[in-house]
Amino acid sequence: MAATAPPQSLSPPVTADVQALLDAARPFLRGELEVVDPRLTSLVATLRSAGAGECWHKNASFLDHLVDIYRILHLWRAPDAVCLCGLYHSAYSNSSVNLAIFSPNTSRDVVRSHVGNAAERLIHLYCIVPRQTLIRNDLLFHFDDSELVENLKLSEMSLWNAKENRAFNGDEAWRKKVQSLLPAEGIKVKHRKTGEDVLVSRRVVAVFLMMAMADFSDQFFGFQDTLFENSDGRLEFTGNNVWALWPGDGKPGLWMNSLSRMAAIYMLVAREEEMFMLEKKMGTSNAESEPPSEERDEDIGLAVPPVFDSCTRVLGTGDQIEARDKYWEAMSDASKFGAGAEHYDAVERRLRESVEKNPFVGEPRVVLGQLCLGTGCRNQIKRKEDFCGSLEDLIWRE
Repeated sequence: MAATAPPQSLSPPVTADVQALLDAARPFLRGELEVVDPRLTSLVATLRSAGAGECWHKNASFLDHLVDIYRILHLWRAPDAVCLCGLYHSAYSNSSVNLAIFSPNTSRDVVRSHVGNAAERLIHLYCIVPRQTLIRNDLLFHFDDSELVENLKLSEMSLWNAKENRAFNGDEAWRKKVQSLLPAEGIKVKHRKTGEDVLVSRRVVAVFLMMAMADFSDQFFGFQDTLFENSDGRLEFTGNNVWALWPGDGKPGLWMNSLSRMAAIYMLVAREEEMFMLEKKMGTSNAESEPPSEERDEDIGLAVPPVFDSCTRVLGTGDQIEARDKYWEAMSDASKFGAGAEHYDAVERRLRESVEKNPFVGEPRVVLGQLCLGTGCRNQIKRKEDFCGSLEDLIWRE
């Protein structure tokens, strides 16, 4: 990537400005893609002409999925090149889906002409590295939930000490763990087709973690829990049940524990990068004028997705399952019993219990608000979040 911008550090998390979020989401809701980016209409048209709208993908067309990923990343305030990578992330096929948007003989120059050099480089890397192995085997499976929770606390204190007191301790356990898995100079993985070594920078790995979060949130449903035998809710893809039938019964999938762990690792990597850049700045007299390292992709800013309390909370598998089941019981009871106020006390109770167990998803809050408004119990809505949900809910579902 061209080193024209100053090195980028950890972007601040999005503040709870609901109006700003709605303003960012409105062009997507109205289909005014040109307002988001003047190039976007043309880029989507290129995908459509390549047949992306003719392929079914989970619950819509593959084109819809690609635009969804762009939208999520954009609302998370990811850099432009990262958003475009999300939009064209299967340009050359990838390690998850053997579905290339363009024919195999399409040159990288053609894709560059559409999205630019920076985005095309990310797209190419995304398509050639074994991302599932990198994200799951090399990162996710090296942490248990309690370790992630503890490391998030420790890393927050470390970064505060570095900024306020210029105090650094490279022997801290959380830093050594991140550095052992993702060294500052990057990690070598095997090209998934040629077997050659490919160096992937730590920042690009973080970008792929963010993209995986966006990707999973757009395309995981209850039938995949049966398909992958995900009864424990950790989404480790240990099974392959060929008898799992799409679309299943419509029950929400158990994917949020996995995403919260990805988000926590993303935050640890982002904080370690911030520490690295602070140490680099302190150790170099001309740090302000020094260009960013191209090898380390220091020109890629690491935006903090505003989900799971800005990537600082891990949703336990037990809470995830209980919240999903309480929501499903409430909806099933409401459907089974139909009209009648005598049944809705239990429905409301289950919805509130669902929100308490998993505050990071919007559907139970929306239904709870609908229930309270429909039964005239507006005085029972203790906070406005009981109806409209939190900023995070809006970010997941606009």
